[in-house]
Amino acid sequence: MSANRSPDPQRATFRSWCALALLTTPVLLMSIDLTVLSVAVPKLSEDLRPSASQLLWIVDVYGIFLAGLLILMGSLSDRIGRRRLLLIGSVLFGAASVLAAMSTSPEMLILARALLGIGGATLMPSTLSLIRTIFADPAQRRRAISVWAAAFAGGAGLGPVVGGALLERFSWGSVFLINVPLMVLLLVAGPFLIPESRDPRPRRFDPFSAVVLIASVLAFVYGLKHASEHGWGPAALGLLAAGALGGAWFTLRQRRLPHPLIDVWLFRSAPFTVSVLANLAGIFALTSVLYFFPQYIQLALGKTPLEAGLWAIPIAVGAVVGAVLAPILFRHIRGSWLIGGGLLVAAGGFGVLSQLGLTEDMALAFGGGALIGLGVGVADTLTNDMIIVAAPKDRAASAAGISETAYELGGAMGIAVLGSFGTSVYRSRIDTDAAPHLPREIVEPARETLAGAHAVAEHLPLEFIPEFLRKVNDFFTVAMTDTFRLGAFILATAALLALVVLEVHRMRSARRPGSTEGAPSVGAQHGVTSEGTD
Repeated sequence: MSANRSPDPQRATFRSWCALALLTTPVLLMSIDLTVLSVAVPKLSEDLRPSASQLLWIVDVYGIFLAGLLILMGSLSDRIGRRRLLLIGSVLFGAASVLAAMSTSPEMLILARALLGIGGATLMPSTLSLIRTIFADPAQRRRAISVWAAAFAGGAGLGPVVGGALLERFSWGSVFLINVPLMVLLLVAGPFLIPESRDPRPRRFDPFSAVVLIASVLAFVYGLKHASEHGWGPAALGLLAAGALGGAWFTLRQRRLPHPLIDVWLFRSAPFTVSVLANLAGIFALTSVLYFFPQYIQLALGKTPLEAGLWAIPIAVGAVVGAVLAPILFRHIRGSWLIGGGLLVAAGGFGVLSQLGLTEDMALAFGGGALIGLGVGVADTLTNDMIIVAAPKDRAASAAGISETAYELGGAMGIAVLGSFGTSVYRSRIDTDAAPHLPREIVEPARETLAGAHAVAEHLPLEFIPEFLRKVNDFFTVAMTDTFRLGAFILATAALLALVVLEVHRMRSARRPGSTEGAPSVGAQHGVTSEGTD
């Protein structure tokens, strides 16, 4: 009789795993696009001549629009169908990629990057929610999410590698054109491999909340960039205050709406909230490495774009290894220790990278990068699983939107906060040590970007060039390592917070069996599991 038993309907099929492979394609591209431009910064700066503020916007605006629209698009996918929105997004993302590659000015590239963020926001919300639909078996779902997390975390590390390889033969615009064939593949294969799913009772569509969120983030980020360029005057403080007030208004609006863009009740659960914050903290710090590192390797150390990309490989490898190891370690080690420990390992990696100088040291660079990737890979895999199982099945896209928003917002804010901090340190060194001895027409381009400093060096008398380049390279390296020390502090603080809060929650749950604190699935995943893992 057992020979005639039908297969477990919960188990995934070969087609399910093929669908997973296809679903990781947009995830990988979104993550690569967050960092691929970093290795092209020197060539882009030489071609378009952006100011320091424009350069930060070029790198940052993609993540801001992506983060600001993810939850709204998650709500839209619940309404019109997750596969349908995924295919629509592939068209938008491909078209924006072509526009970015054809940009002829900093302003045009900033606009194209914003459109890329909008296109990306239509792609991303469907991926995790479709994985939830396709993989009903908990163990298989955890493995599928580990693949998703590996693509997400590894893509950020692969961005510089891909960009470096392309820049060896092509112009900087090529880093965007790689998106086009993969979007075509998704359009062709998606209808055959990916099942359609939607919320049978979709909630009210709320674009106004998304506008408030984007406006708040833009104001806050612009305030940081203005402060790094002009100091902490009334304009910078006013913009920061406007961003903070807008964020508070957004939160209050979500609490009052009968059908909010964000299910605020999820944040009543300590594991859910800590998971979101840990996601944000990990990528917050990681993107600062991928912003400064390629410039340091190409300009300060004089390497090629490909070499700069290859130096980032340990970050990508570490992230993939961490994502693969996480579900294995989770069987034997409590999630609180894994998340806190992962963030602490990443903080140690930042500490290692903060020891870099103008002398090439591959052991420090590779070791620090591997530790950062490994720690973030472990922590993000577990937090993503906690987040996605917290929501009811028909609201999976909304929970996925929160997870992905934390990731993208962390990337955007990491570049904004740590990028502005590093830029401010670099400029202060230029103003203090170089400006009194050089003409204004040399100082102004030099204080904008390191690439600008290298460009003006070409017009100096030959006998002054080596000393000038040594100084600006040293100023940039000091700014970079100071930023890495700040990143280490942020991650160590996040690690301690995650460990303490999750352990306290676990002990309280053990004393009060069945207590879920408003988020049953998160409570079950973290502290009241049948496996007893946490």
